[in-house]
Amino acid sequence: MYYTYAQPNSHRQRMMTVTGVGTLSIAPDMVQIQLEVTTRNGQLREAQQENAQVMHQVIESLLALGIARENIKTTSYNIHAQYDYMEGRQIFKGYEVINAILVTLTHIEQAGMVIDTAVQNGVNNVTNIQFMVENEPYHYRRALRLALLDAFAKAQTIANTMHVRLDPTPIKITEEVQEQSRAFRTFSIAEQQMSTPIEPGQLSIHATVNVQFQY
Repeated sequence: MYYTYAQPNSHRQRMMTVTGVGTLSIAPDMVQIQLEVTTRNGQLREAQQENAQVMHQVIESLLALGIARENIKTTSYNIHAQYDYMEGRQIFKGYEVINAILVTLTHIEQAGMVIDTAVQNGVNNVTNIQFMVENEPYHYRRALRLALLDAFAKAQTIANTMHVRLDPTPIKITEEVQEQSRAFRTFSIAEQQMSTPIEPGQLSIHATVNVQFQY
């Protein structure tokens, strides 16, 4: 009778996969404000003309603040027929015209003044304010570096705990692409005696990687 013995393969690949996360908190240096002018009239032509006049006045007032024309753009223009319902019957009321513009500011301290000026000149809805960083790819790359360092630190901790030797060169790196979160503010129009306060806060830039190491 014969017996065979298989020598263990000391070179067999053993792998671990860890997830690294990097996060940066950045003060925003850009802001986009969406402003709307809504007009209503029983006649469509009158509703459109009134809307055009008000929006022209709004844009001229923003230009007078020193905002470049290329930083003001129309984002939507909508016309809606309006109806009332009485005793199961649909009764035509007139038309609603909504014209929206997006204003981009590279000096976020102007945000409150821009809102106040726009409202004083006919804007009746501020739909949102979005804070951003101008060079977001640069900050994302910084977060990505932190994510890789985090992954390596986790892998080294695991290896030390298991009393094994970690090969520090990753054999596979997978980036998890995700849309960066941005800070939004929504406002309703109200009569005020003071400037609208705008607090930008901080933005979080995240990067996540899955890294495979051999040990």
